[in-house]
Amino acid sequence: MNIRPLYDRIVVKRIETDTEKTSGGLFIPDTAKEKPQEGEVFAVGKGKRLEDGSVVALDVQKGDRILFGKYSGSEIKLDGLEYLIMREDEVLGILESN
Repeated sequence: MNIRPLYDRIVVKRIETDTEKTSGGLFIPDTAKEKPQEGEVFAVGKGKRLEDGSVVALDVQKGDRILFGKYSGSEIKLDGLEYLIMREDEVLGILESN
């Protein structure tokens, strides 16, 4: 299934990290883990519509790795996978590889 977000919204797939153990060697159960705040952009909308009716393209593009706030976006399920839909304003930054 394909999804095309509207206006300045983006669809993000969370990137899971492999930190299942504390520095002291204790294992963290799934129920106690915090959800990752890093994700990959899966789809982007056309852009933000301004008051004069013009559309400004988004800075975030499909395939970008981003950071977002803990409570950002709305969770959805597509084909059994979990995604987030959020506005571009909720993105804290884009991760760039060196």
